[in-house]
Amino acid sequence: MRMEAADYVIVGAGSAGCVLANRLSARRDARVLLIEAGGSDRHPMIHMPAGIALLAGNRRINWRYRTESEPELAGRRLYWPRGKVLGGSSSINAMCYTRGHARDYDEWAAVTRPAWSYASVLPYFLRSEDHHGRGEPGYHGQGGPLSVEDLKFRNPLTAVFVEAGAVWGLPRNDDFNGSRQEGVGFYQVTQRNGRRCSAATGYLAPVRHRHNLAVRIGCLATRVLFSGATATGVEFDHAGVLRQVQAMREVILCAGAIGSPQLLLLSGVGPAAELEALGIPVKAASPEVGHNLQDHLDFCTLNQCRLPITYDFTRAQAIAVGLRYFLTRSGPGVSNVAEAGAFVRTALAPDERPDMQLHFVPAQLDEHGRNRLPGHGFTLHACVLRPASRGVIRLRSPRAQDPPRIEPRYLSERRDLEVLLEGMRISREIIAAAPFARYRGRELFPGEGLGTRAELEAVVRRKAETIYHPAGSCRMGGDGSAVVDSALRVRGVERLRIADASIMPRLIGGNTNAPVLMIAEKAAEMILGAE
Repeated sequence: MRMEAADYVIVGAGSAGCVLANRLSARRDARVLLIEAGGSDRHPMIHMPAGIALLAGNRRINWRYRTESEPELAGRRLYWPRGKVLGGSSSINAMCYTRGHARDYDEWAAVTRPAWSYASVLPYFLRSEDHHGRGEPGYHGQGGPLSVEDLKFRNPLTAVFVEAGAVWGLPRNDDFNGSRQEGVGFYQVTQRNGRRCSAATGYLAPVRHRHNLAVRIGCLATRVLFSGATATGVEFDHAGVLRQVQAMREVILCAGAIGSPQLLLLSGVGPAAELEALGIPVKAASPEVGHNLQDHLDFCTLNQCRLPITYDFTRAQAIAVGLRYFLTRSGPGVSNVAEAGAFVRTALAPDERPDMQLHFVPAQLDEHGRNRLPGHGFTLHACVLRPASRGVIRLRSPRAQDPPRIEPRYLSERRDLEVLLEGMRISREIIAAAPFARYRGRELFPGEGLGTRAELEAVVRRKAETIYHPAGSCRMGGDGSAVVDSALRVRGVERLRIADASIMPRLIGGNTNAPVLMIAEKAAEMILGAE
């Protein structure tokens, strides 16, 4: 813990940082230092899957970001929870394991190099995975650090949703990560024997004993240190005291789609005029740092349930669920809450890929679960998988302690609104299907009686939220304006890389945790010289 120099200094112990700490420290002659702004992952609700209901607003393990006022969403400032803890967002997410569509990665390869094609990245997905349960042969790995399994407990309404989706016309799909993504089915989850398997659990915990690996928590990186154009280390704030650590080989940013561009900007890498206006010396003019920000915007169709079988527990019931889980590792505490879903190709899809994803939740979920509604109900999320809208991350001040300005610019491209309205229509039709007949109560959102274009558009602008997949703000590309090259090296400087969701040229069509693990697996191999 007193290490003042390391061969590799990794900033951020989220999904990517945990992978790199594991893989780089496997080389015994390489000293690795992992810096994390948050604390340990000992909170019991992190490890009980259903505990996510209590994590959305926990400021000790959550950055609790807010966007700037969004012009196309009624001027609202949206809540962006992100993990501030060992494991990062993999310690507070819903554990859905999806990789996106094969063509997503082939599109990456078209703007970078063939090494990022689906055929090239699939081995890294397999390397990370220890798969148990349903799965198409050839598309899953075993023996990797990340446990992926079928849920060991599901609410009865979840099977009703899958049946309703099939009645509506979706093909059944037992493996969203196999040869075909489209269809309706149960999600596979990052759990091991009914316990969350975060990146910290799967990758970091088994190697914390290594003599050449040091992990520092409660350390907020304030800037990358440079000698000329060469990254030489990292400055960080620990308990109000600024400290520095030297990187003998490389600095690797794994701070995510918000933190990595923020740290680049604080370090003088970004749009020159913006940096100069804040009094930050320019180390490398890189106009696209913070730009190309993308996220999956989501709308929840919410219905009351006529039978009291949902996860809308009273306090006494919730305590009983917790006790059962911690005593027997069974029951609703095992649930990831978003137990099933679908990938839908709407009439607006420009190609063969699904352009809409559904997550079914057998509970009333409003305002990220922070607004408790009376009674019982169920929620069907619909998100736009390949948004055309692009946003930006900017500095609010030259202080690392001040959150950056997050401007997603949702619905700035009209097509995204059309797809989201189509998702709302499809959600309502699936809930109206026969399998839901004995359970379906009053529609709360969008609201019974709402049907005109103006009414539905207004409710989207008033209620749509993130589904937690920001990406793209340090774009990878083969062109000179891209922030990182195809080997994830930051252009304009030396010995500095980024490996996290920020490097995605385009947001993939699915949940983003598995792709981030893949990016880090591939980055580790490149850094160690195997490629």
